[in-house]
Amino acid sequence: MMVAPDRPRTARLVSLLSQSGVLIALILLLVFGGIRYASLNFLGAYNVVSVLQGTAPYALTALGMCFVIITGGIDLSVGSVVGLSGVVAALLSPHGFVIALLGAVGAGLLVGLVNGLIITRLNIQPFITTLATLLAAHGAALLLSHNAGVTVAPAVVDLGQVKWLSIGIMLAAFVIGAVVLRWARFGRNALAVGGGADASRLMGLNVPRILMGVYLLSGALAGLAGLLISAQSGAGQPNEGTGWELSAIAAVVVGGTLLTGGVGSVWATLTGSLLLGVILNMLNFENGLGVVSLSPYWQSVIRGVFLLIVVVLQSRTARAAEP
Repeated sequence: MMVAPDRPRTARLVSLLSQSGVLIALILLLVFGGIRYASLNFLGAYNVVSVLQGTAPYALTALGMCFVIITGGIDLSVGSVVGLSGVVAALLSPHGFVIALLGAVGAGLLVGLVNGLIITRLNIQPFITTLATLLAAHGAALLLSHNAGVTVAPAVVDLGQVKWLSIGIMLAAFVIGAVVLRWARFGRNALAVGGGADASRLMGLNVPRILMGVYLLSGALAGLAGLLISAQSGAGQPNEGTGWELSAIAAVVVGGTLLTGGVGSVWATLTGSLLLGVILNMLNFENGLGVVSLSPYWQSVIRGVFLLIVVVLQSRTARAAEP
């Protein structure tokens, strides 16, 4: 849907196939779930809204990851940022929702700023940089929380239980993200950098500034996700975001965004997030049938297998499209 104009036809074909495939897969899963779990009201309004609310923090993290991967980078720190921001939000929650929001997003921006500075000023690879900040942010979360959950103030928890608040924030973020990627200069420049950083410099683009922007955006959205998850659960948990970076990468890649950069879709990223959310929701419903008993630890297995399948399919699709 949104590709750099100078990308080869192969990249556009892979993106189109991936975006269509993830939507078809989501529809098929919903149909299957509606039939198999009809007695449990799988497609009922309550479950649909609950899935959307639960998916919102993951989707926000994936949205930031989408912009990072579009530039050809990666942000492994987002999971730890979610945990850190959730703890910060919980600590500040007695001062009101707005202060908690500013603190959570501010913590994310700080990590994003560190990532951006190291990558652009010291020329350290994003993988190494964000791996280091992953460890640092997780350590900071443990220190601030004293390795324990931090209770969120009741007023903030009450807002967190308003399901349409999380859903509305998620949808608004994706609408803005789609507009930015499709029509704003920042989005077009991010696509251009992913298509070729050297060529972008020759075109006169400020590549360091663009990279700084995407890592700040990723950190801010992960911070917002941390606020939402702590408000929903009623506590800021320092280990809450563990493994979220893998879910975010999976949601982005399954939507057709190439790991090599230069091609991406915001709406397909949302669809990928919803697809993963529905799969995990079906795990709960399977337990509800009483036919089999699957522990919550299967969620980690499913996320890992999901990511592996997505990357393999993307690789095979790209090879098949080569002349």
